[in-house]
Amino acid sequence: MAVAPADWSDRSKELSALLARSGLGDRQAFAALYERTSAHLFAVVLRINRDRAQAEDVLQEVYVNVWRAAQSFDAAQSQPLTWLTSVARNRAIDSLRRKQTEPQTQPAPFTDDEDKDVYDDVADDAPTPLEMLSRASDARALAQCMEGLSASQRQSVALAFYDGLSHAEVADRMREPLGTVKSWVRRALLSLKACLDNAVLRDGRARGA
Repeated sequence: MAVAPADWSDRSKELSALLARSGLGDRQAFAALYERTSAHLFAVVLRINRDRAQAEDVLQEVYVNVWRAAQSFDAAQSQPLTWLTSVARNRAIDSLRRKQTEPQTQPAPFTDDEDKDVYDDVADDAPTPLEMLSRASDARALAQCMEGLSASQRQSVALAFYDGLSHAEVADRMREPLGTVKSWVRRALLSLKACLDNAVLRDGRARGA
């Protein structure tokens, strides 16, 4: 397992060390990891699966997976929070797929100020990107739709919704004004929605042919 790079933030170094110790079976380290990351990961899950009760169940599944897979974390490949966010995102997407045939419920309000930025990113009339993911017939449709975005839009969406960064963090990472980043993400979501809707429609026609 690679050593955390020297230019990482103190938080990233700490999380990397906790993951390494968790991978060795250190339950105290795992408890500390949960304490430091659960709020963020819950916000990630809740953004995808808006049913709060289901999101809580998914979060538990996430940490079961993290406990089992902690040894596979490689600091040379990604930062710890990015890796954890990926685990949470994948489990949340799986939960949506399991519930595809069930009626959708009204999202429960989320009032945790620490993670509120996760929600103020998206226009009221636009779905979250991972809700759109669940509509895509396969990964190729999403990849094709992403190619239709500008480079700036692709990067901002990837940082915000795949790496789990807030808009402020994306703006800092890209060294662009916050308002510009929000505009990029908003327009990208609208473009992705139209593109994925068309992909689903084409897929339905092909199946009916």
